[in-house]
Amino acid sequence: MRKPKLIAFDLDYTLWPFWIDTHVDPPFTKNKDGSVVDSRKKKVKVYPEVPEVLKQLKEEGYQLAAVSRTGETQAAYQLIGLLGWDKYFNYHEIYPGSKITHFKRIQKDSGLDFSEMLFFDDEYRNKVDLDKIGVLMIMVDDGVNKELINKGLRDYASSRQ
Repeated sequence: MRKPKLIAFDLDYTLWPFWIDTHVDPPFTKNKDGSVVDSRKKKVKVYPEVPEVLKQLKEEGYQLAAVSRTGETQAAYQLIGLLGWDKYFNYHEIYPGSKITHFKRIQKDSGLDFSEMLFFDDEYRNKVDLDKIGVLMIMVDDGVNKELINKGLRDYASSRQ
């Protein structure tokens, strides 16, 4: 079965169930119990299977990327760090702009071809853009989970024969 060399994830409504620029209030802090809260002391939640999915994919040897067009760049980096996810991501493309620009930078930095990349995102407009350059995008309806990752890997294998 053909596998991608790099798996990328959008952040908002893909790894966590909110828009970082409107639904939470940075800066974030980590409590003694390990929970992360925003400046209003509201607990920050992520999709339940995401931490295990990221860990497993990294252990399986995939390169991982965080890719977001958010304007809250600093908050996104801070939250990734406080959640302990920075150890999983080889690449970070977190800034306003087109996903095509994000992936061109990943391609330049990684030396990988677009056809070696798999991307999970909740916004259809990004699929339209990425289809043009050959990055396979899997639509996310309610956060990333193991079942969706497996579907994405199967779709990748069948599309790259």
